[in-house]
Amino acid sequence: MRTPLTGFLSFFVFLLAVTPASAGSLPAASKAQAREIEPLIVAHRGASGYRPEHTLAAYALAARMGADYLEPDLVSTKDGVLVARHENEISTTTDVAERAEFADRKTTKTIDRVVQTGWFTEDFTLRELKSLRAKERLPDLRPRNTIYDGRYEIATLQEVIDLTRRLSREVGRPIGIYPETKHPSYHQSIGLNLEDPLVRILRRNNLNTRRAKVFVQSFEVSNLKALAPRLAVPLVQIFGQKPTTPADGGPTYGQMSTPAGLEAVAEYADAVGVPKEFIVPRDPATGVLLDPTSFVDDAHDAGLPVHPGVFRNENFYLPADLRRPAPPAVADPAQYGDALSEYELFLGLGVDVVLSDHPDTAVEARDGAPR
Repeated sequence: MRTPLTGFLSFFVFLLAVTPASAGSLPAASKAQAREIEPLIVAHRGASGYRPEHTLAAYALAARMGADYLEPDLVSTKDGVLVARHENEISTTTDVAERAEFADRKTTKTIDRVVQTGWFTEDFTLRELKSLRAKERLPDLRPRNTIYDGRYEIATLQEVIDLTRRLSREVGRPIGIYPETKHPSYHQSIGLNLEDPLVRILRRNNLNTRRAKVFVQSFEVSNLKALAPRLAVPLVQIFGQKPTTPADGGPTYGQMSTPAGLEAVAEYADAVGVPKEFIVPRDPATGVLLDPTSFVDDAHDAGLPVHPGVFRNENFYLPADLRRPAPPAVADPAQYGDALSEYELFLGLGVDVVLSDHPDTAVEARDGAPR
């Protein structure tokens, strides 16, 4: 393993560090320990089930709902500033397509072997991006979120960090960050590497320590290997679908998910983030849940905590047997299904973290109804 403080252990040390040391503090320390062994809740792009994703409003709501970490995806501006967007192509998450002054920025690029046409953050300065406004990326599934279209700016990583500090004071507990470097090889190829500014920002904010409440994640391998000697915080190797390979090449994610593959991942990473189907597959014909795999045990045997995602409440994302109304009725894709049962299944299998668009539902599944 790269570091003995992986996953939840680093946060436990953080909690003990901020707990007053005295003879009367044992109950508080015990409470912190008990709290930490429960799976952590990561707000995937913020409370993105309720607000346009990757906005400060989505992150703030997530913390108030009980999330332990906020997850910003990071891409670069033309002037090298890290901003929170799901992709560097922003036509589906901002109003850029409606802005006549930026019409000539529309272009076609190949990103990680995929041809895309649209507007890209690396073609805009931060000042220009700040003039845009965010909008709901999934209006058909989340029509209620569209009432917030046009209200929020694109956030920088520094603004997200500043927000977590304010939120930590507001909610009375530490709120961490869980950034993902998006398309790092592509950014490197255009002279806007993500690693240097990320390391600088974490260091400047005193967050490059083993006590910091930070994870850094990536779908790529070389990106994490480059960050490993520069960062003290836990690194998370994200897995794509099993037949595919990382954008920077190497074994398929399926090969990486074998016991031998996980041992290799543990040489440079501290945890694994995987699609839920790695843990509980679905029948390809019916969409119903099948028996769990050995993935959680295999990863734990390699010393790797397991961070599955993404958990969402809508029927569209749930297995067929958890959609509501149940078959043979036809379920509305946007209606909520039995998401709580899905959480409970995965929590019972021993996962260490859950990434959720609906952090309040995740907290309810983890903590249960108030007594």
